[in-house]
Amino acid sequence: MRSQRSRTTIAAMVVRIITFSRNIFLPLTTVCHNRCGYCSFRTPVREGCVLPPGTILETVRQGAILGCTEALFTFGERPGLEPGFNTHLARYGYRDILDYCFHMAEKTIELGLLPHTNAGVLTYEEMKRLAEVNASMGLMLETTARIKAHENSPGKDPAVRIEMIENAGRLRIPFTTGILLGIGETVRDREESLTVIRDIHRRYGHIQEVIIQNFCPKEGTPMARHAPVDSGEMCGAIRMAREILPPDIAIQAPPNLADVASLVPCGIDDLGGISPLTVDYVNPEHQWPQIEELQRQLGNCRLVERLCIYPRFIEKGWYSPRLKPLINRLHQQVQERSKIREEG
Repeated sequence: MRSQRSRTTIAAMVVRIITFSRNIFLPLTTVCHNRCGYCSFRTPVREGCVLPPGTILETVRQGAILGCTEALFTFGERPGLEPGFNTHLARYGYRDILDYCFHMAEKTIELGLLPHTNAGVLTYEEMKRLAEVNASMGLMLETTARIKAHENSPGKDPAVRIEMIENAGRLRIPFTTGILLGIGETVRDREESLTVIRDIHRRYGHIQEVIIQNFCPKEGTPMARHAPVDSGEMCGAIRMAREILPPDIAIQAPPNLADVASLVPCGIDDLGGISPLTVDYVNPEHQWPQIEELQRQLGNCRLVERLCIYPRFIEKGWYSPRLKPLINRLHQQVQERSKIREEG
């Protein structure tokens, strides 16, 4: 009896750690060659469709002042395939969006933030080049199923996305992927998607986190009247992910799209990037919660800040040598901030 009470007391003393990254969101363009049935991020080629260099760098400067450590670069997939886009990009002296991303990432490093790029599907060589100026990268698998919402989106071919995730492993790029719930897939499809991610990670060991993201209906899209998944279904998908995925992969839920406090018992242990400065341009109607408010909601869980590259990959040296000084400085910075928060 005494032993059972002792185990209960010890279990009660265990504090759940939930990690997050303090970031800024930089949408280089919303022009995209895909036409997904649920997306409102995509816009046509038009005046102002490229985020200007000055705006990017000023946002990075402001982010650094606010203590951000990550610059999330994202843009529509293969915008250069859309007629007229490259003419707008050429005004800033660039022929290709990846050249623009590379140069802005270089400037971001100089200003003290670590780039993390989500650029859609990239080739092996393109990823290899961007890895020189990125601490980590990402691509949502979304689903291995072929669904109606993706019928006009060549970049959402599951085989193409799986190949990119595998190539990231071959290149030893710390990587983020995930699944999107409620876009026409079945529970069995979710299981298959998570199993594919698990098997890739077993071969290469490069996946840092898997996002379990809920579809949010957007006005003006073909799926505007589709019902979103409820919290019970979200919890079921998270539990499935925790059962399928290895324990070294963090399971993430976006805190601006879901009630993360209710999902902690289901198995999440990361909240992804949270910005004190920029909105979530993919889901702009859902504001980021403030860190202090999240801590209150999470109760006894402890929020711990991390970089966009996880500690184990820092220890392995899975990053470009040009990033080493900045990674070491920012890693020490977030550790000191976490210690102050804990003591406070």
